[in-house]
Amino acid sequence: MFRYSIEKEVRIMQEMTIRSATPEDAAAVLSIYSYYIENTAITMEYVVPTLSEFEKRIETTLENYPYLVAEQDDKIIGYAYAGRFHPRAAFYRSAEVSIYIHKDAQKCGLGRRLYEKIEEMLAEQGILNVYASIAYTDNEDEYLNNNSTHFHAHMGYKQVARFNLCAYKFNRWYDLIWMEKMLGEHDSI
Repeated sequence: MFRYSIEKEVRIMQEMTIRSATPEDAAAVLSIYSYYIENTAITMEYVVPTLSEFEKRIETTLENYPYLVAEQDDKIIGYAYAGRFHPRAAFYRSAEVSIYIHKDAQKCGLGRRLYEKIEEMLAEQGILNVYASIAYTDNEDEYLNNNSTHFHAHMGYKQVARFNLCAYKFNRWYDLIWMEKMLGEHDSI
């Protein structure tokens, strides 16, 4: 089990590798994600996807966007990916980003490293705006805290929208916020 400490942060940063995901990583990535489905309101999925469905999600994402995994000691401990922000053609310079860190590997700099890398890759693709859709609550509970909001703010994201009581999970209502970060200048193309 991981416990937060300066030593842990240094070790993870020194020994961690970030690489592009492959469909063969689906089982390890899904094991991280399934915790959030079953135990939190961080994701609004109710049912854990099948392994083959998750492999397809990775394959589909990799057709147009980065999908990264972070490894330590040959074990995937976090992942981040990007996807289409909106299907209309005019939004092709924008993307949505998501990140999930193993529940025992949080608050040690791993998320920052994954996001820095994925933002760098998106900027190289010509993406100028990145967005994150984040579950939010005014009253933190056993299913949802606002750590993701704080993380994104620390990474330079600004809240641009809030949808009140729009998501229902674990017999309670949650809000959804959108946060945005600009990766480049918005000149004429």
